[in-house]
Amino acid sequence: MSYSTLRIERLDKGVVWVEIDNPPANAISDALVDDLDALLSVLEADKTARVLILASAHPKTFVAGADLKMMTQNASKYAGQGGAIRDAASRMQRVFDRVAKFPRPVIAAIHGHALGGGCELALACDFRFMSGGTIGLTEVSLGLIPGAGGTQRMTLLLGRAKATELIFFAKRLSKEEAEAIGLITKAVEPERLREEVIAFAESLSERAVFAMGLAKQAMDAAVPLDHGLTVEAENFERTFGTGEPLEGIAAFLQKRPAKFLKDAAAKA
Repeated sequence: MSYSTLRIERLDKGVVWVEIDNPPANAISDALVDDLDALLSVLEADKTARVLILASAHPKTFVAGADLKMMTQNASKYAGQGGAIRDAASRMQRVFDRVAKFPRPVIAAIHGHALGGGCELALACDFRFMSGGTIGLTEVSLGLIPGAGGTQRMTLLLGRAKATELIFFAKRLSKEEAEAIGLITKAVEPERLREEVIAFAESLSERAVFAMGLAKQAMDAAVPLDHGLTVEAENFERTFGTGEPLEGIAAFLQKRPAKFLKDAAAKA
């Protein structure tokens, strides 16, 4: 199959290197979500694919979040259309959940910023190697909440207290800060990212990767996400009823501090 936003490279020992290439900013678009969904179906059926690596073709960004300009343009259209935004969030959740439940190991090779949706995609991976940029769930700074699994996976990974701090303050962590709290597996030098990730992937590929898939399935059974993801998608949509996203996104695009309405919560 061919993909408009993905570059696929087959390496030794069943390692599959996937570069996300969605210019200009590597934003999460419908095309990217569709391509990732289709690729996962192919690789799930391909037993020669033993380890999956998600990387980026963008020089400064792992994966950006949603297209904010498009979100601003469509906000008035979405208002009053119950379920439109929730459905979009649920679709991203479903595909990212497929990454999390992929029956073999998945590694994120992060060489640039992984903020918002990019962080959520990285959180869906089993391992995260990072060589530069910043990582974090920054949606609250825009008047939004993480809507592609971030509230759930950040909490499961780091615990409620630390996840609350990172999400509420929309913190952007360096690779050293992220490694110190366990958000990423390892911080590496930029020139060594590909080499170290591939070596790690090859080491995994020599082990019982199908048993790892069953272990992932068993671990998932201990912390079911279904209800949490549903609430997250519903609340992502509800943020648009507060008026805060329109101000937050406009401020971000205009490169100025946001001035959130004091009575915004009353409008939810």
